[in-house]
Amino acid sequence: MKLNRLFSAIAGFVLAAGLTACEGEKDLNIIEGELPIKTQTLYMVGDATPNGWDIGNPTPLQASADDALVFSWEGQLFAGEVKLCLTTGSWDAPFIRPLVAGTEISKTAITDAKFAMHAGDPDDKWRVADAGKYRLTFNLRHWTMSTEYLGEPDAPVIEPIETETMYMVGDATPNGWNIDAPTQLEKVSQYIFRYEGVLAAGEMKACLQTGDWGVSFIRPAFGGCKINKSGVESEEFVFTTNPDDKWQVEDAGQYRLTFDLEHWTIKAEYVADMPTPDKQPLEAENVYIVGDATPNGWSIDEPTKLEKVSQYIFKYEGELVNGELKACLQTGDWGVSFIRPAFGGCKINKNGVESDEFVFTTNPDDKWQVTESGQYRLTFDLEHWTIKAEVLGNEPAPGKEAIEAENVYIVGDATPNGWSIDAPTQLQKQSQYVFVYEGKLVKGEMKACLQTGSWDVPFIRPSFANCRIDSKGVENPDFVFTANPDDKWKVEEEGDYRLTFDLKAWTLSVEKKN
Repeated sequence: MKLNRLFSAIAGFVLAAGLTACEGEKDLNIIEGELPIKTQTLYMVGDATPNGWDIGNPTPLQASADDALVFSWEGQLFAGEVKLCLTTGSWDAPFIRPLVAGTEISKTAITDAKFAMHAGDPDDKWRVADAGKYRLTFNLRHWTMSTEYLGEPDAPVIEPIETETMYMVGDATPNGWNIDAPTQLEKVSQYIFRYEGVLAAGEMKACLQTGDWGVSFIRPAFGGCKINKSGVESEEFVFTTNPDDKWQVEDAGQYRLTFDLEHWTIKAEYVADMPTPDKQPLEAENVYIVGDATPNGWSIDEPTKLEKVSQYIFKYEGELVNGELKACLQTGDWGVSFIRPAFGGCKINKNGVESDEFVFTTNPDDKWQVTESGQYRLTFDLEHWTIKAEVLGNEPAPGKEAIEAENVYIVGDATPNGWSIDAPTQLQKQSQYVFVYEGKLVKGEMKACLQTGSWDVPFIRPSFANCRIDSKGVENPDFVFTANPDDKWKVEEEGDYRLTFDLKAWTLSVEKKN
């Protein structure tokens, strides 16, 4: 009898527990929308902010006493870019960003505008259009931000700058961007420093010491301040770490620059035209091309070697992808003279090369710009200082017609969006048949497709299973376009890559970036 009562009690308890559980399920609340971003710290980083791009020491915002998830900051912003992070020390963490890249922060107030937060690409940032004093408010509970313009920026306090040495650095200067050995100016008096010599078209700023990019620099009062045959656009300069403004030399030539460190002014005088280079034949046993357009990328220790055809003629035949390139006569040293185009960004494409003249110099750091990927023949004539570019064509292999597509995607656990066939990682269309991905790949597998939402379609795959992708490139450039077998590329080294799919030649080229 007692045993029956015990069983009855247990049964009743179980039934009550079940009813309670069911009742609890009925009361579940489904939370929709964005959850609050819970953090005790919030920082902003960028050349518009006081601490610039220093991710180890970004500018902190202050949590509100009334709501710990509402952060604000008041102070001076420079013209430039800004994004926000929850922690310091890592560029791989999620960042708070605008919904639209380049959204302006200006004298016009922003009220409760929505923002986004994600890691990686696209690396969207706000753009501060008007330098000045601002109040910024970020509500992490509702994912909104507001701005208020408080007034004009403070005028810099001009005190004489005491120094024994002064240097200038930049691609407009003789020593380029070499901070360890920048171009030194002559000290004329206690506060007057002068440079007389050649300036190339390009950028420049000045500093008081070598070997450190983190110090204050002498900069123009505004970014892109012009130096040309008429002089300098504005004689005022500032002495600051941020923003990273630089003078823009528009006319290459011989100049006299005079810096007054007592009154914070610069004077620029155009003395003479750039001297014509003495184009004697270049004697060389080897010529190499280097750059992200070339097979070996920016590896100065192992650049792509050209074939020596005769005493002064060197030839390269092979693939070039969209990107930049220049040429050199030796390996292992960025400080030597390079073969460069006569002007920066000189195009190489199916029409040939925009200008057949080249120069041989350390500065400015001009490079050719390959605007169409393909098979090329480059011919360098070191006697007459000319370059010729010919397209060899990207004809598909026999029986393989060019694949027509508006979009190409990569999918797999090696790719940013993983195995999501509904939202795979989209490539950029460079030309009718060439699609490019630039970004991070992790260890894992991947294949490519022309549409989203279905696994039951043909995929772009390697010509054999587990074809390796690593720092050396891709094990075999050929690919197939088929539903089966389910072969995939295998990424063996995590890092930043450039993948170029050529749907006409049925090839994949891979470059791992440093």
